[in-house]
Amino acid sequence: MQKIKFEKFKNHDFEEYFKLVSNEQVMAQITERAIPLKEAQVDFKKLLARNEKHELFGSYKVFDEMSGEFIGLGHLTLNEKNTEEAEIGYMILPEHWGKGYGRKIAELLIKKAKKTNLNVLKAIIDPSNIPSRKILMKQGFSSYIICEIGGLPGKILSLRL
Repeated sequence: MQKIKFEKFKNHDFEEYFKLVSNEQVMAQITERAIPLKEAQVDFKKLLARNEKHELFGSYKVFDEMSGEFIGLGHLTLNEKNTEEAEIGYMILPEHWGKGYGRKIAELLIKKAKKTNLNVLKAIIDPSNIPSRKILMKQGFSSYIICEIGGLPGKILSLRL
């Protein structure tokens, strides 16, 4: 059983963040492109600002608890227009794919969500991302809608808490 640790991203964590978003394999089913340095720096500042707004909501660095190795990112993002709803998501470095980390990250994000006043969790995936769909369905998510999001195909899954 994989044991992981979450820590909110801080100002000094840009290197780990950039390692994820600049990786073409990681981003293939998120934005369909690696994020260049300048854009990643702007995005990271926005991520840090969101992290400051709430105690439990935000973007977390994910580490292997035993080795301390950086695995990826998990996020629980509050819907500012409907504060009873939030989105979960994760990005994992390719060398850690298929090792159960996605399932563990989803479980821990759902646990965090249950400590809030949320009623609904959503997750947005590429419709062709079968591994993430399986992970989310096993956690109780159901298919909500298939649509276009920012010009890219998207599948929104939903979980009632």
